[in-house]
Amino acid sequence: MTSVLVTGAGGQLGRELVEAFAGADVTAAGHDRLDVGDRDAVVGAITSLRPDVVVHAAAWTAVDACEADPDRATRVNALGTRHVADGARRVGAHVVYVSTDYVFDGTKLGAYDEWDVPAPASVYGRTKRGGELELDPGWTTVRTSWVFGRHGGNFVKTVLRLAAEPGELRMVDDQRGCPTAAADLAATIRMLAAGRLPGVFHVTNQGPTTWCQLARDILVAAGDDPARVVPISSADLARPAPRPANSVLDNAALRLSGIALPPDHHDPLDRLVKELTS
Repeated sequence: MTSVLVTGAGGQLGRELVEAFAGADVTAAGHDRLDVGDRDAVVGAITSLRPDVVVHAAAWTAVDACEADPDRATRVNALGTRHVADGARRVGAHVVYVSTDYVFDGTKLGAYDEWDVPAPASVYGRTKRGGELELDPGWTTVRTSWVFGRHGGNFVKTVLRLAAEPGELRMVDDQRGCPTAAADLAATIRMLAAGRLPGVFHVTNQGPTTWCQLARDILVAAGDDPARVVPISSADLARPAPRPANSVLDNAALRLSGIALPPDHHDPLDRLVKELTS
């Protein structure tokens, strides 16, 4: 693996991916540089660069906005992945596609493993599942959830911003998932890409939680009072797009392959909060 193209390189995961692939010849293609919905641009870029690996992290992840504009969501998330696949086939590149817990409807009682049948309930989930269906069997799909990190906007930064003002913080307590540090996710993606490991892999940090409990953990790490966080239901927010009540992803393919799992989410969470509040 000597050359890598990262799409969506300006996002919170994309920037971590560029760092994770240090040592390779990395081309960082942010949304401003490469519109994945433009077939000619994508195929032209890939056939010119001729990368060994394409890490396709570009996506429109604004879940509620996707619900209001399904054509845009489809163009970026599903059709854009078709364009990446087209270019990759022409040069023999291995594709690693970053997908999401939203491909599941969240009704399963236990954790979702890689062999559970997707049933997305939102436009975002359906279009990301559409992207999965564009991949060749020998390529890699990485599903993840609740990503946080140093770059871009995310739940950790939102909670710290809200906590800077007086009063309570109202957080959903009926959705469960596994928070995932962007840096840990990027490191695992590099490993999967280097080995060209085919198939679907769930990659999250360990330890299921709720948004409410995660917010409390953030306040504790920041030296604030976790009692400020008040639980509410998803229905209280009345958001346009449905959220999976259960987003817990079992990293079964990694675990059963004997590959080290990302650590418990509290470790990178505490480090990030201290970094952001120091």
